[in-house]
Amino acid sequence: MTMRRRLLPDMGLLQTFESAARHGNFSRAAEELNLTQSAVSRQIRELEQQTGLDLFERIRKRVVLSDAGAMLLPEVRQLLSGAERLMLGALSGEARGRRLRVATLPTFGSRWLVPRLGQFLTRHPDVALTLESRDRPFSFQEEPIDLVIHYGQPVWPGGVTTFLCSELVVPVASRALAERLTTGGVPDLAAAHLLHLTGRPGLWSHWFERFGHSGADPWRGTRFDQFSMIIAAVQSGLGVGLLPSYLIEQETGSGELVQLFDQPMPTETSYYIILPEGHQTNPAAQEFRAWLLEQPRQQ
Repeated sequence: MTMRRRLLPDMGLLQTFESAARHGNFSRAAEELNLTQSAVSRQIRELEQQTGLDLFERIRKRVVLSDAGAMLLPEVRQLLSGAERLMLGALSGEARGRRLRVATLPTFGSRWLVPRLGQFLTRHPDVALTLESRDRPFSFQEEPIDLVIHYGQPVWPGGVTTFLCSELVVPVASRALAERLTTGGVPDLAAAHLLHLTGRPGLWSHWFERFGHSGADPWRGTRFDQFSMIIAAVQSGLGVGLLPSYLIEQETGSGELVQLFDQPMPTETSYYIILPEGHQTNPAAQEFRAWLLEQPRQQ
C-alpha cells in the first residue's frame, strides 16, 4: 500500500509540540530546542493547521493543553521515542547485527540478570541487546519488545509463556543487627523491625505461619515498593528483610548479610519467559530464552 506523503508527520513539529506541552510554556520550549519563541509559536500553529486541531489554550502567560492536545500527546511521545530508538539502533550498528530488546523487572534485572549477561554476550557477540525495566504487564502491540521476564502467573495477553524458575525468600539482616537480635544462639524476631514489600503485603505473615514463629507481629515495620530499597535498608541495619535468595547472592556470600533462619519459603508465584505471539521464530529471542533456561531453575 502506498503511503500518502502529505499524511506523514513532521518530526520537528512533533518535537516542538511535545516540549511545549511538557513545559507548559513556549519560551522554555524554545530554550530547550534552541529556537526563538516566535519559531515555536509558528511551528505549533503549523501543526494545528495540519491536524485541524486546537492543541493549546492560551491562559495569561501560560499555555495549557486542550482536550485534543492531551489526547494527541501520548501518541506523539510514542512516535518520538520510536524514532529515537531507530536512530540509536542505526548509530550503534544494530542494523548490521541482530537486535534483541528484553524487558525485565528492575531489581531482578540489576541483581540477577545483569551480572550473568556476559555469558550470553560472549556466546552471541553479534546480538545487539537492549535491556529495559518494566514492573507491570504491557501490550506487545504498543511496545516492540522481543522477550519479557515476568514474575506472577503464567498469563500475558498476546504472549507465549515458558516457566523460568521458582523463588525462595529468606529472612536476612546486617551482621551487626543479627548479632544484636541473637540470644542463646537463636534470633528473636519479636525484637526486630520488619521490612515489607508493598506489592506483597502478606509475605512476612505467610512466613510466620509456615514456620510457627510466635511472639512477633508480622505486620509491623516499614514498607517499600522495591526489593532494591529493602536490600539497602537491610544493609544499613534498619531492620530484617524477607528477600529472594537470588537477589542477595553476593551479600550473603561475603557475609555482609546474614540469613537468620535456615527456613527458606517458596513464594506462590514464579518467574516466566514471555515471547510475543507470532514472533516465535526470532533467532536472537530463542537463543536468549535457551540461555536463560540453562541458569539455576530455583532462586
